[in-house]
Amino acid sequence: MLRRILIGLLIVIAALAAVAFFNRKEIILYLVTHSDRPAIAPNRPVEWMQGPETPDPAQTDRPPNIIFILADDMGINDISTFGGGMAGGRLQTPNIDRLAAQGALFSTAYSGTGTCAPSRAMLMTGRYPTRTGFEYTPTPPGMSRIVPMFANDMRTGLPPTERVKEHEKLMPPFAEQGLPSEEVTIAEVLKERGYHTVHIGKWHLGNTSPFKPNDQGFDESLDMASGLFLPPNDPRGVEARLDFDPIDKFLWARMDFAASYNDSDWFEPAGYLTDYWTDESLKVIDANRNRPFFLYLAHWGVHTPLQATKEDYEAVGDIEPHRARVYAAMMRAVDRSVGRIMEKLEEEGLADNTIIVFSSDNGGAGYIGIPEINAPFRGWKITLFEGGIRVPLFVKWPGVIEPGTVVDEPVAHIDVMPTLAAAAGAPLPVGVEIDGQNLLPLATGSGEFARPGDALFWSSGYYKVVRASGWKLQVNGRQGKSWLFNLNADPTEQTNLAATEPEKLAELQALIDAHWKDARAPLYPYTIESPIKIDTTLAEPYVEGEEYIFWPN
Repeated sequence: MLRRILIGLLIVIAALAAVAFFNRKEIILYLVTHSDRPAIAPNRPVEWMQGPETPDPAQTDRPPNIIFILADDMGINDISTFGGGMAGGRLQTPNIDRLAAQGALFSTAYSGTGTCAPSRAMLMTGRYPTRTGFEYTPTPPGMSRIVPMFANDMRTGLPPTERVKEHEKLMPPFAEQGLPSEEVTIAEVLKERGYHTVHIGKWHLGNTSPFKPNDQGFDESLDMASGLFLPPNDPRGVEARLDFDPIDKFLWARMDFAASYNDSDWFEPAGYLTDYWTDESLKVIDANRNRPFFLYLAHWGVHTPLQATKEDYEAVGDIEPHRARVYAAMMRAVDRSVGRIMEKLEEEGLADNTIIVFSSDNGGAGYIGIPEINAPFRGWKITLFEGGIRVPLFVKWPGVIEPGTVVDEPVAHIDVMPTLAAAAGAPLPVGVEIDGQNLLPLATGSGEFARPGDALFWSSGYYKVVRASGWKLQVNGRQGKSWLFNLNADPTEQTNLAATEPEKLAELQALIDAHWKDARAPLYPYTIESPIKIDTTLAEPYVEGEEYIFWPN
């Protein structure tokens, strides 16, 4: 009998060992992502700072309130403003469309780069990474190990995703991968003009002092402590998990449903994250209706993990596949947020003296497996093709910007900071080189607008891009490859002219060389090098001969 028991135990141990061996990646994922998880308290109300009960009669030159709404990873075709919309136009975005129609629509607007955090740094400072050194998106502990581990099992045919171990040794802690404190943000500029400044949502520019929002000019910050829209498997929501995406695996394992106010301990948001942040934004408007305020509402939607409310999921209808329906429902929530904020301003009598700016931090992500989100442009987030960097940019300012204004001049996120400063009548910081340009002359049709060299630049390490006079050159140093496009004739980057237009190639290469000649070194190195397909999503198998780029981060 004892012999049988011992044999049985050995069989069980062997079976468990086999399971552990074949699921070792899942075990590593669990171990890496479940260390140092802070406790999350129940929801507690945010006690927002209250402005004066009545307007100050002595303030005769009150500047306009400013609300900047930033979506996350929203594709240019996710909204119906440009004639598209999710699911072949089945999902419309009436509130975002209304905002666009009531002011200036910048038809050729670009993000700062193809990923989120460097774009946000450029929005805040008006400066390129060549000046700030903020080149790469901060990555949480373990991500540079986990993502290549899963990616290389999933992406058959593509070169491997590489973990750069020697660079990992040089990385500062995740919380310290932030925008340098000596950089001057738009919040700091507006505070000098008398604004009360509030941040709600995603920050991603450093998670400890001196990098946090409160250190960078914001009086108040309701920060995204982690990144779930609801707790996992919450009965209020509907989820879509992406088995083909290693980033999705990491996010579900790593993230929690949590918020933090002014660096408080973590607590649970009071509802679906997009709606909760909107609820709190309405309270901020109410608290500050009698003084000039700047509200930076940085939504997490429509970034993964894909989670929507059941109500939104039912409202968008039978969109297929399931992940696209959840994504469309998330878009509906972002659109609703814009509408609620506009309605609140009207109710409070503030609409006529409030500027609203709307944009996205970069283009839509190919790793969610929804092909049409950046149509008609090629590329995704994590590329510098048009699909990765073309974004909506709308500015509403009643009485100053005529409704229905359309601006075709190429503009970019570096232009937002000097534009808002000019609108507020706030001087730019002394002794600081600002790369962006004030867009108000374009939006109002008054005054001259001239960008030095007519050139815009993007980069992530050895992948560098310039657009000038309607031409665009992409150069990937690792691949030794160039893509040259005449966007005047080929706005969707179909025909690479690098081999047939040597003079134009040399001209644009010279601009790249000059821009990076005296550039500040990145604040920290990249730790992952990823092959990213240009024309198909991550859900589709790689086909021999498909174009891809390498992206270092």
